[in-house]
Order: sequence, then structure tokens, then C-alpha cells
Amino acid sequence: MNVYDSERMADVLSPIGYAPVDKPDDADLVILNTCHIREKAADKVYSELGRIRQHKEHNKPDMKVAVAGCVAQAEGAEIMRRAPVVDMVLGPQTYHKLPEMIAKVHRQTGDVLEVDFDTLEKFDQLPEARKPKGFSSFLTIQEGCDKFCTFCVVPYTRGAEVSRPVSQIVAEARSLASQGVREITLIGQNVNAYSAEGPDGRDWSLGELIQHVALIGGIDRIRFTTSHPRDMDDELIRVIGAEPKLMPYLHLPIQAGSDKILRAMNRDHTYEHYKQLIAKIRAARPDIALSGDFIVGFPGETDADFEQTMACVEEIGYGSSFSFKYSTRPGTPGASMPRQVPEAIKSERLKRLQDLLYTQQHDFNKSLIGRTLSVLVEGTGREDGQLFGRSPYLQGTHFDGPAELVGQIVNVVITDAGRNSLVGHLAP
Repeated sequence: MNVYDSERMADVLSPIGYAPVDKPDDADLVILNTCHIREKAADKVYSELGRIRQHKEHNKPDMKVAVAGCVAQAEGAEIMRRAPVVDMVLGPQTYHKLPEMIAKVHRQTGDVLEVDFDTLEKFDQLPEARKPKGFSSFLTIQEGCDKFCTFCVVPYTRGAEVSRPVSQIVAEARSLASQGVREITLIGQNVNAYSAEGPDGRDWSLGELIQHVALIGGIDRIRFTTSHPRDMDDELIRVIGAEPKLMPYLHLPIQAGSDKILRAMNRDHTYEHYKQLIAKIRAARPDIALSGDFIVGFPGETDADFEQTMACVEEIGYGSSFSFKYSTRPGTPGASMPRQVPEAIKSERLKRLQDLLYTQQHDFNKSLIGRTLSVLVEGTGREDGQLFGRSPYLQGTHFDGPAELVGQIVNVVITDAGRNSLVGHLAP
């Protein structure tokens, strides 16, 4: 989502004369677009601001500095206090206001702290035209979260769940297609909670939206992320099985395999419920690959609880994954829970879990050897005559071929596989 937001900030700034540059030395304006999910991400913001301050003082005193995104939303006034180098602070729902904020800074008048929560106003004010990079693009359809997992800061930094109207999403998708985008990833904090007015006046679900986007000429591949098990309904599962443009890859986080820990996390589902969902999804789309999120060391997690997470991974089987040590986020219920798990135990558990997940990922990739996969060619590789693209399962895929295939979808026979990538040759 931050990639999408950064691209849209560039779109907002383009009409007033700004264009991206490759390094801070050439910049008149530096924007740090931030994430607040984990503690280290917030710490890195202040570290980076220190480097920017030194550069500004010694090389470019007129350079302006902005902090955007979720750290800005959560710590706006504190950022202004701790980092005087910052001229503007804007939350994730206010980057459409960048031009007027820049004008205020140059005039040295008015407030330069914007942390409103009006999601729909942001999208109403953004320019319709986008300048996509490459042949695959993110498209935000939903923002915010009403789930209030006890480990997560997102509801406090992104606000309540809000879905964009179908007409707005379709217009943006058509604009992307007209500029050569072949693959769209529909994104949201809880993307499968999507519910907004469609052309017929009814509220459409994510499944209906996917089928509508699939009708747009030029869009050949569709993905969506990130989903919550509570919002995975039968209609969406039916579309997963029925829509050929929807890629066979699903990111569906569970976070833990222990029902006790799931209750403490306020996930509002059990492992059995999750397992039944997976069975339905695999029945609808047998070739689907699963991705998941896992947190180890949540307060109160015992060795037995952790072993249930390991058993969950063994039973479900994942093609890819994201796993983390629990990170205390100030203001969330988890931060004040008793029985916080020591860092050394978190680290040991994370290593065991990642060893298992990485083995599964490598095994899944190796299972693709000998298969012919469609690959969206994104560019040239490091070697002469080499191309690089993405498979339906999102792995980077390398193969030899002519440069004129860039931007095309081609069939590739997979001949080798690493943990994160595939190697192949063009199908005859």
C-alpha cells in the first residue's frame, strides 16, 4: 500500500512541477513514506532524518523535508519536536494536500501537520491519471481496519474500513490498462472486507468487483491482498475458482496456530475455522498456492502454543510466508499484556519457524520444475539476452529471450528453482 501511496504522491506533485529523482543530492523535496507496523520501522525514520539533516545543512539548505504515512499519523507532533529538519508531516489519508502544504511552507504560514482520516476525500481529490511504472501495478480499493487485533496499530493509523466506489476503481484500472499495465493487484488492509456501491446501486463485494475488473481490455492478470479469514466468504471463494484472470496465489494470514493465542490476539477465528476455509479454497482452485503471516512470541505464548503454530504450518503447507517476532506497539492492548516473552525465546522460535517455512517454500518452487508457467516479462536480466518476469505464483523467473518480449505474457518451461526464484526457457 505504501508503494501505491508513493506513486500517487508523485502524481499529485507532477502538475506543480515536481518529478522524481534518483538520489537525495538532486532533490528539492524529500518525502519519507513510512510504516508503523513494527518498532524498527519507526526507529529507522528518525535515523534517516538524521542523515537527511546532515545533507541539508552541508549541501542543500533550501531542500524541504516531509514525513508521510503511518508513523506520521501516529507521531506527527513528536516528529516535529524531535526532528526540526522536517517541514511537513502528513498522514496516509492526506497526501492529496501536498501542494497546498508545500505552498504554506514556502510562505512560512499556516499549519504543516495534516493527519485527517477522510479516506474518500483523499481519493476524490487525487488526479485520475496515473503514471504507472512497468506492466504490473497496485490499485487501492479499500483502506483501514475495524478488526482491532491486539498486536496491531493499523486501526489507529489508517482509521476505520472504507471502500472506494466501483466506478472510481474501474476508471483507475482502465487508465492503467491504457498505459500498458497487464496485471493489477487490488490492495487494502482488509481487502476482502470490500463493500461499496456498484453501477446498479447495490453494494458490491470483492468477488463482484474482481469479475468486473476482469472485463477491462488489456488487464490479463488480477491479484488481491491482504485478506482476513473473517471476511473470506463463499462468493469470493467461488470467484477464486471461476475467474481465469485471477492468479492462483492467496495471501491469508493466520498469525498463530494456537486458539488460545488467537483469542488473545482478538483474531475472532479459530485454527479449525481457518483450516476449513483453506479446504474450501483448495477445492475451488486446486492449483492455488498459499501465503501466510505468522507472529511468534505474542504475550503469553508458551512452548506448547508455539508447537501448535509449527503443527499448523506442517498441516496447511505454504508456498511463501512472512514471519516476525512480536513487536510491542505503544497504544495497542498487546503492549500492556502480562507474560511478555523474552527476546531470546522469540528469536529461537522465529528461527525454527522460518526454517520450516523456507523449506516449504523451496519445496513448492521445486515442485514447479518441468511445468510450463505463464510469465509476465517485466524487464531484462543481469546477463546478456536474459529476461526477468513474474510467474502466476509471484516468483521472480529468469529465462533467455529477445528484449521485444518485455511487457508480454509468455509461456516458460521451468528447469530449476531456488528458494525465491525460478529458472526456465521459453516454451517451444
